[in-house]
Amino acid sequence: MATFLLIIIYLAFISLGLPDSLLGSAWPVMQPDFGAPLETAGVLFMTIAGGTIISSLISGRVLKRYGTGKVTFVSVLMTAVALLGFHFAPSIVWLIVCAVPLGLGAGAVDTGLNDYVATNYKARHMSWLHCFWGVGATLGPITMAQFISEDNSWRNGYLVISGVQFALVIILLFTLPIWKKVSRKSDITIQDEREDLKVELEEGDNNIKPLKTKGVKLALSSFFFYCGVEATVGLWGSSFLVNVKGLSVVTAAGWISFYYAGITIGRLITGFITYKITNRTLIRWGQIIALIGTIILVLPLPSVFSLIGFITIGLGLAPIFPCMLHETPTRFGKKNSQTIMGYQMALAYTGTTFMPPLLGFMASQSTIGIFPIAIVIFVVAMLLSSEKLNIIMTKKDVYKRNDTSSTTL
Repeated sequence: MATFLLIIIYLAFISLGLPDSLLGSAWPVMQPDFGAPLETAGVLFMTIAGGTIISSLISGRVLKRYGTGKVTFVSVLMTAVALLGFHFAPSIVWLIVCAVPLGLGAGAVDTGLNDYVATNYKARHMSWLHCFWGVGATLGPITMAQFISEDNSWRNGYLVISGVQFALVIILLFTLPIWKKVSRKSDITIQDEREDLKVELEEGDNNIKPLKTKGVKLALSSFFFYCGVEATVGLWGSSFLVNVKGLSVVTAAGWISFYYAGITIGRLITGFITYKITNRTLIRWGQIIALIGTIILVLPLPSVFSLIGFITIGLGLAPIFPCMLHETPTRFGKKNSQTIMGYQMALAYTGTTFMPPLLGFMASQSTIGIFPIAIVIFVVAMLLSSEKLNIIMTKKDVYKRNDTSSTTL
């Protein structure tokens, strides 16, 4: 039963990734249809991300009251209806209206399923869960490209993805009783862990001040720039390929799907190699690889190198987010990790909300050709924040070892 439910959760995360990549792939066709300026995509993206932030902040109370199964069911229903609204939307105003429930639903699913898997399943499933998000994010542009190539209809692309979401809604409806059974079963196996955590919290300082904890601001900066990079590449990559590299909308959407495929494959591999390589090493090399990919986009190379660049960026970004999350208790202590994790997710969503619209505004004042240069700056900022944090954490580790040795002597 637990295995069957895990399959349902993986399917839900695929559905979570499907809408995330649609807007960026479809916008080169949507923009002339609505007669909208380029930066309008940034406004829509900000609206979706803003809804995600709000639902994430209130999801704790909602999940405790209604349970993960019901919240996931309602949230996926909201996204399905919102995507159907995109299909029928007669104007930009209606797109903005539909973007609100799309963001609210996505945030609740993201938070609820992450928490449920962390509580009821082994750690490796968390990495693979985010891998399945990549599967959805990869299939989104492929689906949209198919419909654009056939009849230049982005609306039908949204209609099909909405249909997939409604199918998942039906599955979730019939599996609602299973969520409680699996949760009750896991309560017995994790009781000892909860008792240990309770003792740890009682012994620690519960009135922690995250922003005053050494290294936290750098960690928050890393999350901010990471999500800024991931979202900005996904939203504006297709427009860059169409307007600067001269590719067709269909080809551009297909190439962006390879970017998400890079993230997906990279996270699948990461789930296996974490046994041999530390989180810090994976984060560092991921950032370096992503930087190499962005530099490829900046250089005046033939168009095919842009595809290589996007795939390289995706592969580089793959291990960074899950490894930074997993590193939180190690960096700041288990008793502080839950509070600091909340701050990190808030900054992550903030990066997702504001960085893509910022680039859209800058591009509207100049040209979308600034896209790769901006991505290089974002990646460098993330790398510098992360490396400075590593220096602080290394000094902290040395101090702990010396302190332990002194105590032993």
